[in-house]
Amino acid sequence: MKRFFAAALLAAASSAPALADDSALKAAIGASSRTPDNVKRDAYRHPYETLTFFGIKPNMTVVELAPGGGWYTEILAPYLRDQGKLIAAGATPTSKSPNTAKAGERFKARLDANPTVYGKVQLGAFEPGNGVFNYAPAGSADMVLTFRNLHNWTEGGDDKLKALLASVHAALKPGGVFGVVEHRLPASKPQEAKASSGYMHEAYVIKLVEGAGFKLAAKSEINANPKDTADHKGGVWALPPTYANKDEDRARYAAIGESDRMTLKFVKQ
Repeated sequence: MKRFFAAALLAAASSAPALADDSALKAAIGASSRTPDNVKRDAYRHPYETLTFFGIKPNMTVVELAPGGGWYTEILAPYLRDQGKLIAAGATPTSKSPNTAKAGERFKARLDANPTVYGKVQLGAFEPGNGVFNYAPAGSADMVLTFRNLHNWTEGGDDKLKALLASVHAALKPGGVFGVVEHRLPASKPQEAKASSGYMHEAYVIKLVEGAGFKLAAKSEINANPKDTADHKGGVWALPPTYANKDEDRARYAAIGESDRMTLKFVKQ
């Protein structure tokens, strides 16, 4: 009987719930304010399917960790503008680290250039390398999202990873969602401690996040790519859109497309 219930729970965790139609999210994804080159990547990043899988709603308080160039920010900002709140947690102009401050200035300048779309986005300080996790009051967020970032944060070691995940757990309301998309390394291949290839074992990511007080609620193959063998010279960055090896084997990498990715939905216990 115990085996039966365990199997049932695993099956539930491995299946994605039916996607509810969200016209506001579709409108944000189709907005003319999005960067054309970013729109081209929708075929690989599946923003509508990914965000609805995580259960996003327009009245939520959502934290986007390390928004980088703002690919998902372009969608989340207009979607949450009227009813919810978006906190873009990353580098800020007030960072004590000069390079981090410059990155924060660039991101803020992009937001300031289009106040109609980004005028209500709040900036939060999220600097794993400096141990700064000051982006949301405790218990205030409905959802925290991170897209293809976990491998970067392994470089700081276990202590900083634990502190980072503890900050996510603290920021979320009870029952809040932590949505993770990450490059996936096949279980048959060894993973380096610092994930220098950019790929991570799915089982390791689940164990890591659950160790911070979360429970895996569901996982999805929305962002899977079976063509990706995860053994490229130069790691995941050999693939588009980076093409780290420049013209070397470019046609082959273009045929593979972007990386194979795990998509995991965790809930704060």
